[in-house]
Amino acid sequence: MNRRLLFAWIGATDLRAASGVKEVGLGPIAQAVTGRDYDQIVLLCDYHLKEGKSYVAWLSGQTKTKITLQRVTLSGPTHFGEIYENAVGVLQESLQGMGAQFELTFHLSPGTPAMAAVWIILSKTRFPAELIESSREHGVRTASVPFDLSAEYLPDLLRKPDEQLRSLSEGLPPDAPEFSDIVHRCESMRRVIGRARKVAPRNVPVLILGESGTGKELLARAIHDTSPRRDRPFIAVNCGAIPPNLVESQFFGHEKGAFTGADRAKRGFVEEASEGTLFLDEVGELPLDAQVRFLRVLQSGTVTRVGASRETPVDVRVIAATNRDLFVEVPAGRFREDLFQRLAVAILQLPPLRERQGDIGLLIDRLLNQVNNEGIGQPGYRHKTLSASARSLLLRQEWPGNVRELLNTLRRASIWSGGAVIEEPDIRDSILPMGRQEPRGLLDRPLGEGLNLPEMMAELATHYLKRAMQESGGNKTKAAELVGLPSYQTLTNWLRRYGLTEILA
Repeated sequence: MNRRLLFAWIGATDLRAASGVKEVGLGPIAQAVTGRDYDQIVLLCDYHLKEGKSYVAWLSGQTKTKITLQRVTLSGPTHFGEIYENAVGVLQESLQGMGAQFELTFHLSPGTPAMAAVWIILSKTRFPAELIESSREHGVRTASVPFDLSAEYLPDLLRKPDEQLRSLSEGLPPDAPEFSDIVHRCESMRRVIGRARKVAPRNVPVLILGESGTGKELLARAIHDTSPRRDRPFIAVNCGAIPPNLVESQFFGHEKGAFTGADRAKRGFVEEASEGTLFLDEVGELPLDAQVRFLRVLQSGTVTRVGASRETPVDVRVIAATNRDLFVEVPAGRFREDLFQRLAVAILQLPPLRERQGDIGLLIDRLLNQVNNEGIGQPGYRHKTLSASARSLLLRQEWPGNVRELLNTLRRASIWSGGAVIEEPDIRDSILPMGRQEPRGLLDRPLGEGLNLPEMMAELATHYLKRAMQESGGNKTKAAELVGLPSYQTLTNWLRRYGLTEILA
């Protein structure tokens, strides 16, 4: 049986009702929970925490339903961007681990009109939900919104200050067309691209972190194409695709006769990339012995081919990428710390697609255009567009495979669609059931069997410290509050303890 959850902002009328003002009656929230049944009530509060707790204590006397209070910080009660981001964060946290076994209700009456508008947007896009409203005159009733509200205009509500002025204030280099292929509009991607533009002209290693399919190679190519090495080779290597026994000869080259089958001398990837950029995709897959050799190359600027006795000078810039969490891999001994320190001069963390608010609509348009271009000249192919319901379904997905999964879904849908318009059933048939394996809980792991308490604590701390810094937009004081630390100085000490100093940059 599905769990029924009610989400609402605590409003001024609700606080007045709790303080005993008879003219307002029970207030919108209490009126709803006494008139309808819910399994859980989640209240968002931008008032002082003491006022929120006082209201929850009063509301608990009106209903036996479980009440969860979520304290959020807004710069103003009509700031659409902050309201949207906080509402999405609370929803994601509340629904974690529930699968699809829930029914959502959003209460429109409490709070400001901006808060009600965001509930409507979310109910029609990412989080389908029933909308309710309540009043003393009409009681509690379902609010009718008789149209599909597109999420595409949402970024207009969240429009940021003039980008050119902000670029100048942040000391960014002029706009680089090389980054134009990276579709983005959200704040987190804007920050990543801004840092990439800053580091591109510098001759330093770059480490790109992110889940599979987030566009790590695309970002690496943009950095290379904006750098002084743009006219030199860009050599991309998938470290996980090379058999272990061939890693050294492939990377560092070999002399004739160095081993059976070496009938001629061959330059390795490092030499081929000299004066250019070597992109090490999935660098976390490199065997430890190869990591030692690579460290030597970075330290000395030379490479020794297999079977050779002399060193060859090389001038190569390294950009590495991985979907592994190297902040966990290094303490666990699966990745050398000295190599990590060499690579991690500039760290860029690409967010997963599910966290890129406002970007999915743009990506759908760009990728559908790509699919249509791929179909040109193919027998029977018709130019495709998306119906409103198909688009809405795409916008509601979490996309665990990120941009790559979204692109392949559109490719499949363009094949299944018989006409010129891709309909919702076509999209539904094209989405793969990418079930995620739930990680084993921290408290139910068996003793022994490789249990490593320091590693578990580091994993837990790293996860929440990163989330707090990301959700606070880099504000250390706010991030400290989110994880229950007493001050930003204490937070800084924790970040340093777990090797997250690049977040402080």
